Amino acid sequence: MGHVAQRFALKYCLDCSCHYSFYSYDFALQSVSSSEHFDCFYMHSLVFLLQAQSFTLIKTNLCKWCDHSSPVCEDNVCMSNCSLTSYCTLAEEVCVAIWKKDNVSVSVRTLCYNPQDMLENIMLTNYSSKECLMTPQHSEDGLLFICGCVGDLECNDRLVFEKGSKDVIPVVVISLVPPLLVAVIATMAFYLYRTRQPGKKPKDWGDFRGMLPSLSDDINSEISSTCANNLNHNTEQLPIQLETLVGKGRFAEVWRARLSHNEGGQYETVAVKIFPAVEYSSWCNERAIFSDANLKHENIVQFLTAEERAGTAAAPQRQYWLIMAYYNMGNLQDFLAGHILTWTELCSLAGSVARGLAHLHSDTMPCGTPKVPIAHRDLKSSNIVLKNHSECALCDFGLALRLDLSLTVDDFANSGQVGTARYMAPEVLESRVNLEDLESFKQIDIYSMALVLWEMVSRCDVIGEVKSYEPPFGSKVCEQPCVDSMRDLVLRDRGRPDIQESWTTHPGMQLLCATITECWDHDPEARLTAHCVVERFNTLAQEELENSISNAGEVRGTWQKAANSAVITNMFSQKCLPHIIF
Repeated sequence: MGHVAQRFALKYCLDCSCHYSFYSYDFALQSVSSSEHFDCFYMHSLVFLLQAQSFTLIKTNLCKWCDHSSPVCEDNVCMSNCSLTSYCTLAEEVCVAIWKKDNVSVSVRTLCYNPQDMLENIMLTNYSSKECLMTPQHSEDGLLFICGCVGDLECNDRLVFEKGSKDVIPVVVISLVPPLLVAVIATMAFYLYRTRQPGKKPKDWGDFRGMLPSLSDDINSEISSTCANNLNHNTEQLPIQLETLVGKGRFAEVWRARLSHNEGGQYETVAVKIFPAVEYSSWCNERAIFSDANLKHENIVQFLTAEERAGTAAAPQRQYWLIMAYYNMGNLQDFLAGHILTWTELCSLAGSVARGLAHLHSDTMPCGTPKVPIAHRDLKSSNIVLKNHSECALCDFGLALRLDLSLTVDDFANSGQVGTARYMAPEVLESRVNLEDLESFKQIDIYSMALVLWEMVSRCDVIGEVKSYEPPFGSKVCEQPCVDSMRDLVLRDRGRPDIQESWTTHPGMQLLCATITECWDHDPEARLTAHCVVERFNTLAQEELENSISNAGEVRGTWQKAANSAVITNMFSQKCLPHIIF
């Protein structure tokens, strides 16, 4: 009724051309009589009274209103710690508080809510009190209390838990007692077990030999018997003594170290790759790659175990170790800088690099067992170690990527632009890798391998004049080129390392140079696969064998003719021709 009267009064005033001001109630009359003045003033007064009446009739609750706050509790009372206050929109709404306790924290939600509606799948029952009396509710996610109240004094700010019953803090403590009790008992039992074993002797790490699979088949490493592709789950760390820093990269340092076997002084030499705490993710990635038992191969560095090491006085930060077989000939880059290869050494070493990469890229083991392919993504001569003068092993899998079919395009995209700029394929420099095709990652490795093969060819004695070692692209770029420099050289200028015409005069070298050229093709899909490169080296080996047999036959025939001639001459001189036996 009041709303109707207001609308009527306002319409009447407008008809009288009354101009109403909310703050001063002034009005002016334009072309109206004095009686109309009075009528308009009367109607303004009526509107004001009706509005005041309507405001007094609609009474709502004043409540705290926060989606999340951290309560402050004392005894059986908690203050919501909410700084926002608001009148409820509807008269039927009441002030509500929801108190939650999970495994991590305690939180309070305050709001206005109609008690006739479900809240948190719960129907409010006690909401007419001026105090917010918390009542426990069933919850699978922890402790849950709800209260409702009415009033204009922010009644849901002060949360009162049931007087005479368990307080909030004791409820929380009691809920934590069982797991804490179990943990204490387990800790005490373990301590007693470790300290009260009579006559316990120091750990003899000579038992490490029998406890782990043997690597004695790898005669080229300085470790004779330990574990490949294993993780150290022992409570005691291996007795390893670091000796000499032998290498340092972007993510880690590599040390030569001693792995002691017993108190008699017996030890084996191992390589320890040490990651600082900030490179934990790199350590995790490489450990995950090595943990695949199918990774083991004669041309993949032998992994022994992984350990987490607490900080020491010398190195206070936590460290993460990868322990591997140690090869004393160092990496391929350093070896090429100081040695000139024979044709036989070149074929053997280069072929072993191709076989190692082919094993990484393969989706099956030699016996046919399924295997997850792996892309190295940072293949270069400094990430290849020499086992001897005829065999290499790939190492440093910190950036390697498992090409698992369960991974999505987004997973591969998040791996980023990685690798060493000098060895990056054109599509990597251009950030145009086809993430929907897993073969794209293998083709990137093939390009890098081509540059490594070029390094080896440039130091082989059959090419003629052998110059000092230089990395791919040599002086065309600086010592540590950036991605932009390599992008200009490889993409814009289509530059590749030089292959001299004199190199191809050797028939075997001609095939090898053609293989290198096909591997660094600008089009990734035109490149050879690692398995195809292995077949090329097998062809070279077969031709070398046939040539050796042919040459041996010619030498044997020449020698036989010379021997027969000498025998006949001698027999004639001794007049014993009848005794000649052909």
